Amino acid sequence: MQYAILCYHDEKVTCAWSKEHDDAVMAKLGVVRERLEREGKLGPVARLLPTTAATTLRKDREPPLVIDGPFAETKEQLLGFYVVDCAGLDEAIEIAKELGAVNPGGAYEIRPVGTFFPGKAAS
Repeated sequence: MQYAILCYHDEKVTCAWSKEHDDAVMAKLGVVRERLEREGKLGPVARLLPTTAATTLRKDREPPLVIDGPFAETKEQLLGFYVVDCAGLDEAIEIAKELGAVNPGGAYEIRPVGTFFPGKAAS
């Protein structure tokens, strides 16, 4: 059985960390990550970019409404996620529309993913 562990924190706090503090936290997480890799327990790891980089597709109307920002309703909870490799935001929106066409209601938040590789700059 695989489990997704979704990491929540206050963006105002984590985005205010100095580079040194952020690097120190990432190094500590790297120790855990390396152990899990050795044990064969680690799947994909992604660090989402801030919500200011998000785009939301509201599916409660036709045509769906595309808006800047992470605008899910507070009564909605994160239920899962897809990681897709796209040429750009427009392609990601088209994929979200396709998913939304077969899954009524709710919203999809579309957010760039920053990859994390120890010793290399994030992308």
